[in-house]
Amino acid sequence: MKRIVVLGGGESGMGAAVLAKIKGFEVFLSDKGTLGEEVRKTLRDYDIPFEEGGHTPEKILNADEVIKSPGIPETVPLVAELYRREISVISEIEFAGRYDTAKKICITGSNGKTTTTSLIYYMLCNAGLNVGLGGNIGKSYAMQVATEQHDIYVLELSSFQLDGMYDFKADIAVLLNITPDHLDRYGYVMQNYINSKFRITRNMSREDCFIFCSDDEITVNELNKIVIQAKKLPFSQNTAVDEGAWSDGSQMHVNAGGSTYDMMLEELSIKGRHNIYNSMAAAITGKIMQIDNDSIRHSLSSFQGVEHRMEKVMSVGGVLYINDSKGTNVNSTWYALESINTPIILILGGTDKGNDYTPIADLVREKVRHIVCLGVDNKKIHDFFEGMVDSITDTLSAEECVRKCAELAVPGDTVLLSPCCASFDLFKNYEDRGRQFKEAVRRL
Repeated sequence: MKRIVVLGGGESGMGAAVLAKIKGFEVFLSDKGTLGEEVRKTLRDYDIPFEEGGHTPEKILNADEVIKSPGIPETVPLVAELYRREISVISEIEFAGRYDTAKKICITGSNGKTTTTSLIYYMLCNAGLNVGLGGNIGKSYAMQVATEQHDIYVLELSSFQLDGMYDFKADIAVLLNITPDHLDRYGYVMQNYINSKFRITRNMSREDCFIFCSDDEITVNELNKIVIQAKKLPFSQNTAVDEGAWSDGSQMHVNAGGSTYDMMLEELSIKGRHNIYNSMAAAITGKIMQIDNDSIRHSLSSFQGVEHRMEKVMSVGGVLYINDSKGTNVNSTWYALESINTPIILILGGTDKGNDYTPIADLVREKVRHIVCLGVDNKKIHDFFEGMVDSITDTLSAEECVRKCAELAVPGDTVLLSPCCASFDLFKNYEDRGRQFKEAVRRL
């Protein structure tokens, strides 16, 4: 019997373990940290042996194949040893894809993935289709393949998930943009990160569709270097396109799947230049999926956005507090700053991923009065922004951070949590950071 070891017991690891067990493999799950109670219960229910609090090499290095959590870097000694022994290391997405015949719509990009994935899922559900939501969002894709039955999956895929994919194939692939992110995981070499994002086009055939932003210089440069079999459908806010989508500044025009669709930009429920891109990508997908124009219009005009992405928490004393905890890279924070027209108190900080803050420097000078740091090591932020704003303050908890912002703010200001950084120095993840921020705001 083939032995499968699952490294990491989060949502994806648990799902992969259950699917492997159902498919008749000998399965073992190993987690360096502490497993959640629900994970332990699920593993026991399926009679899957596991360990937590550390990895036992002899129980892992005897695997025929390893399904690795996307959060575990390739450089970890145990993973490096698996590669040295030529043991296959794959992602949950790759494994689940072997047992799934549903149509797969896959979305990646440095920014906007969660919003666009959620919007496409919302649109397909509104059209009455049987859809699953997974990947980097929602329930584990592998768990759904194991225990549910869907005709279509909408999958948000991070670069880390794409790294572990080899034979998996998207029917529709959406690449929103590529800006520097996670460079600490890619040897600080941008091309490595670009290569990772373009893995979403692997194995695609002429019958498949590749949706991309033709305003994104990095994406277009890479497309000029490689061959992609799939039908290319660009979207742009700068130039008209024959097939795909474009905006003339007041209206969005879509031509795909053999028919057209037009919509006034002011009708879109999610605002800002970046969300026009996200909405265009979703509209092209809708047309390819033969969704009627009324359903597309209803979805694009009623979608509520996602938690931790430019989420208005509340106004206190004439000051608006916005939770953009998902803004974990510089480009994401650029979009957030660009969309606000009031003076800003900006919350930055966390685990630096090789950030260059230059792209937001002009917006900070123009719009930001104070920077409040929420992180353990803020030296890089102080060094870069010193002199651009009235003050830079350090804080070590969401509570302390929000209190400091409230002291600095005057009526008409916006307090924006859009940290440019990962959250792991002080929080479990960006969701934990966002929720603690919102809780602190509500206590003001």
